[in-house]
Amino acid sequence: MEEPVSAESPEQPERISDAEHAVMEALWQRAPLTASEVCEQVCGTRGWSLATVKTLLSRLVAKQAVATAPDGKRFLYSPRIARQDYVGTESRRLVDRLFGGRAAPLFAHLAEADALTEEDIAEIEALLQELKS
Repeated sequence: MEEPVSAESPEQPERISDAEHAVMEALWQRAPLTASEVCEQVCGTRGWSLATVKTLLSRLVAKQAVATAPDGKRFLYSPRIARQDYVGTESRRLVDRLFGGRAAPLFAHLAEADALTEEDIAEIEALLQELKS
């Protein structure tokens, strides 16, 4: 099985759709998994069939986001990118696309929309204090 690649590497996969992301979350929680095991985790809540999961896994393999390893007559699937790297890349894309590459307008938008809890604000304040130190 291949090791996860950094999101910064030239092998960074194409963008992952929302449906593909659900499959990735299952793999990030516990891998390697068979297609049936992935389906056990996501099919019920999403209303998907095993065929849907297999299609999504095939797409993720083609995008080099997931690695496969034969296991008898079945395949085991594992993420090739770490969740933390994926979140970092997607966060950067969001900030770049919607806020001109600046994080401050994102926080301002969340504050204006009352989307930040007191706990969120306390965590942000603590992070800012760490950055200043």
